[in-house]
Amino acid sequence: MEFTGLHSISPQNNQPSLFDSPAERYLKARQSVQRFTVTQLGLAIFSNENSNKYVVHSYNFFLFPSTWGLTDVEFALSASSIQFLSHYGFDYSKFFEDGIPYMNEVQEKILSQHLLAGSLKVSSALDRDVLKKAIDEVTCWIVAAEEEETMILQDLNGYQIFDVQLVLRKALQNVWTQPLGDKKVMVRKVSPQHRQLLENSPYDYCREELILLSARGFTNLFQTLVKAKKPLVGHNMLMDLMHLHDKFYKPLPESYEEFKRNIHNLFPVLIDTKTVTKSIWKKCPLPRVLNLLEVYEVLCRNLNPKDSTCPVIALASDCSRYAEKKSPHEAGYDAFLCGSVLLKSAHLLLCRSTDDAVEADPSFSQYLTVLAEYLNKVNFIRGGVSSINFSGKDAPCEHPPALVVHVRGWPELNERKIYEEFKPLCLFDVRQLSKNQFIMLSNKFKHVRLVLRDYRHHPHLRVSVYRHWRHSPGVSCLLQVSGIVALWSLLAFVLGGAPCCSL
Repeated sequence: MEFTGLHSISPQNNQPSLFDSPAERYLKARQSVQRFTVTQLGLAIFSNENSNKYVVHSYNFFLFPSTWGLTDVEFALSASSIQFLSHYGFDYSKFFEDGIPYMNEVQEKILSQHLLAGSLKVSSALDRDVLKKAIDEVTCWIVAAEEEETMILQDLNGYQIFDVQLVLRKALQNVWTQPLGDKKVMVRKVSPQHRQLLENSPYDYCREELILLSARGFTNLFQTLVKAKKPLVGHNMLMDLMHLHDKFYKPLPESYEEFKRNIHNLFPVLIDTKTVTKSIWKKCPLPRVLNLLEVYEVLCRNLNPKDSTCPVIALASDCSRYAEKKSPHEAGYDAFLCGSVLLKSAHLLLCRSTDDAVEADPSFSQYLTVLAEYLNKVNFIRGGVSSINFSGKDAPCEHPPALVVHVRGWPELNERKIYEEFKPLCLFDVRQLSKNQFIMLSNKFKHVRLVLRDYRHHPHLRVSVYRHWRHSPGVSCLLQVSGIVALWSLLAFVLGGAPCCSL
């Protein structure tokens, strides 16, 4: 999937951090998902035709929020994201002019209520102008027209076809309308009796269910995917899942756990190729890679092409351009890469589990078996866990120890200045503990060792490994209070003396 932006800079401190728990990261990402929209969605369907051959049909969908109804959808554009997509040839004309509409269940319910009440209004100024022109043409024509005579309205786009018909039928009781395709609507002058018969016929193309079917747009395909219950594969797919939930199902809930439950109910089997390949790269001596395309190319080179048990992946004839030309960051191409990486990774894991004694033509169920430990575990970038488990509890990951920085003789230091101080050496996430203390986190052990070595004799900054019992403000406060209570108890005992007895 491609978006108009990834991480919102508003409010401040909304960037992902190593300090984030999954729930904290979810709330940060939720703000970004609500602010940005999906520009393009790729879908690659892998069909196991025979033995170990997979035929791929890959599709690109340009999406654009529905502009029909009372509420106009607002979304933000990130300059860096727009530049990034432009660099890879993204067609913004298709996005703005031909994007497929979509809506979630809440938006559909609102639209359905307004259709039922007949209170639907045109929100777009352009649509209002088109509608006014069509009404003027019909009202001038109908005065002299005979019954059963027709006229054609042309150059109607998208929802304008429904708007024109609904408004004309409501305003004029002696007309009937019918879409002709190719941006045209036929208007027929009819008697009131004929009109009543047509309204109750199956040939009425303005029935509420047909209007909603059209207004749902891409959401219809999303609902088909949900019903199919097939494994859903993605790469670094947390943001993708959040957009799928928000745009096509329901607005994202505030509760992180509720979001996980909803996604698991929609897609019971998730496979994140980032989670899978991270594990493979730790186990196998493979070259370092930076993106999905490089992962695909490395796996293609390292799997023996003469091995008859390797999965054979063939693009369908209508997708052959992906075999001839690389198209990174085109959603349909990325979906093809993602599915291919999954099959190749699964075969590599199967070979390792059987010491290369793979039986001829391994089935997809065998691949799922070797992938079992990765199912429903979605990669978590720079945070307190390595992955989010959509079918259970999130397991913490092993991070390098946190460092605490004690500041002496360097006034007015803040998190940004501490970050800039260490940036030339290595990257850390920084949080302030107290006036003169800062805690730093890195995801690399070598960075921790480097800082401890190079800042051993710094005149103003003393760096040490963070110990919760020693450096936590909460624990320190508790120890101070406990010490004071203990001291007063001791004084009371000493000063009070032992009780005396008299006869």
